[in-house]
Amino acid sequence: MEKMPKEPLKWEDFEKVEMRVGTIIEANDFPEARKSAFQLTIDFGNEMGIKKSSAQITKRYTKESLLGKQIIAVVNFPKKQIGNFKSECLVLGSVNDEDIVLLTSDFKVENGLRIG
Repeated sequence: MEKMPKEPLKWEDFEKVEMRVGTIIEANDFPEARKSAFQLTIDFGNEMGIKKSSAQITKRYTKESLLGKQIIAVVNFPKKQIGNFKSECLVLGSVNDEDIVLLTSDFKVENGLRIG
């Protein structure tokens, strides 16, 4: 059975969500997390700078496979405290139970480019 989408967004709502391209420059284990996760350090370019995120992507990815990968993240959520770690952005991916596939760019692009 297909899930129905939630109520439609207005264009103004979509424009509030700031999604940007960033490159993962560091990936570390996050043993304090309740569910298996990595702590990521992501470079969003000169304008946005470096941000950190926690991502539950250990089923499909290794720390080594994440280095240099360009991902898409929402960068204008409030910071979220997760244990002893402060997440500054939300890395996006398709979710099938606990199997998450990161949203990426087909081609290498400039860090910080806005998704729209």
